[in-house]
Amino acid sequence: MTQDRYDFVIVGGGSAGSALASRLSVNPATRVLVLEAGRPDYRWDVFIHMPAALTFPIGSRFYDWQYQSEPEPHLNGRRIYHARGKVLGGSSSINGMIFQRGNPMDYQRWAADPGMADWDYAHCLPYFKRMETCLAGADEYRGGDGPLVLERGPATSELFQAFFEAVQQAGYPLTSDVNGFRQEGFAAFDRNIHRGRRLSAARAYLHPVMGRPNLDVTCRAFVTRILFEGKRAVGVEYRRGGGAPRRVRAGEVILCGGAINSPQLLQLSGVGNAAELAALGIGVVADLPGVGENLQDHLEVYVQHAAKLPVSVAPALKWRNRPMVGARWLFARSGPGATNHFEAGGFVRSNDEVAYPNLMFHFLPIAIRYDGSAPAGGHGYQVHIGPMYSDSRGTVKITSADPAVHPALRFNYLSTASDRREWAEAIAIARDILSQPAFAPYNAGELSPGPAVSTDEQVLDWVRRDAETALHPSCTCKMGTGEGSVVDPASMRVHGLEGLRVVDASVMPYVTNGNIYAPVMMTAEKAADLILGNTPPPPETVQFYRHRRRDG
Repeated sequence: MTQDRYDFVIVGGGSAGSALASRLSVNPATRVLVLEAGRPDYRWDVFIHMPAALTFPIGSRFYDWQYQSEPEPHLNGRRIYHARGKVLGGSSSINGMIFQRGNPMDYQRWAADPGMADWDYAHCLPYFKRMETCLAGADEYRGGDGPLVLERGPATSELFQAFFEAVQQAGYPLTSDVNGFRQEGFAAFDRNIHRGRRLSAARAYLHPVMGRPNLDVTCRAFVTRILFEGKRAVGVEYRRGGGAPRRVRAGEVILCGGAINSPQLLQLSGVGNAAELAALGIGVVADLPGVGENLQDHLEVYVQHAAKLPVSVAPALKWRNRPMVGARWLFARSGPGATNHFEAGGFVRSNDEVAYPNLMFHFLPIAIRYDGSAPAGGHGYQVHIGPMYSDSRGTVKITSADPAVHPALRFNYLSTASDRREWAEAIAIARDILSQPAFAPYNAGELSPGPAVSTDEQVLDWVRRDAETALHPSCTCKMGTGEGSVVDPASMRVHGLEGLRVVDASVMPYVTNGNIYAPVMMTAEKAADLILGNTPPPPETVQFYRHRRRDG
């Protein structure tokens, strides 16, 4: 049955969808519906809102869509697990809460593609500033009155202080703000935590405006296809639980499902590679071969050390201590429960020929994996390390016309020579930092990969066995006007179609340097102006750090 008509139907109440719903519903005459396939982000749900509980939702069918890649040929045929948020707020409700804009040169790279001139750093900076309240202080680079309140990680424990000293001993600088003038270097990180609680996109953008009579948010609404009349999208079909399919009409349909779900829904609805869709018995609405192509991600490993002294946060994770940690967080929003642990890190170049940083580090005062498993031995510390600009490219392709069947994810990690070379350089740098004199009082030896892994080929073998995704899938419906592009960067409309737009990580042409939540939110802010026809803020041309090569 066809339900009411909305001006905008937003498919996905995740990071981009939450921001868009807030911005598009400002005008009370504009009716907006958000359809989120996951559950509500209940206020009482400790596993979402306690920052240190971030390991619990990942892998849980209640919070996570539990994707897996196809066997990766260059990772010994392993299937790589991909967590994606199955809850209002999307992955911003289960991620590590790290806020990284990327390097300004990322947006210069975007702008060099056909049709992308208005996506350079000068045009994106006003939107980065609009969306944030940087508690470390607003200036020409940082915002001071946006919905995303950004807390700077304290990074004051003795392990963090040893880390900062060690990077300098290894020849790398500190920087005052990796999201400001200079990304290159090491610093305390911004994070999406406010008053001891996770500040997801839903909590920052959506919940404050839930009372608007022109905004409806429906959870557990699984959209199965886009409805077309000719080349115009006119609504969507969705299911709630085991009930009959429902339809809702829309003046505009905006896909905000992310780099996996948005191309999947386009393909299910007849938008994609015509030959591949026809082979699955799907009627073709638009032959757009770029849908589901250009998949990019960040792969990472953990270089872990045991600690001689009881200085890590490991005791807070012991079962006997968890009630006290939980009580302190519940009643005072403080203590070990109020941190995401990723309080500091940095960005460096793997060699002097690289123009700007291509490696990212996160330091943790504990030896642990994303799933909460830890090596034997108790106290330890680790760095997460991985290249930021792999030239490997993958795909997201449906294998069935059934919307409930996950698409096939092929990332092709480590498939290029330059990708493999950067990995050898990355591990060498991480080991150099962790072997500096500043860590001598604590260093009880490398746990992973361990002393037996020494040559470049042994390092690559270890990466093939041990690497995990940093959970940054992107670029599968890229913006642009050139070959393989899917979305018009001037309007966010899908090429060749009317009434259909995409706004999420899938529209990025290249993955940025760092965690991708901030670039996705910036994209949503900019897209809101494009969709509403608002006059954009003037570009802000500011200086930013560029490495000067010795020969130039």
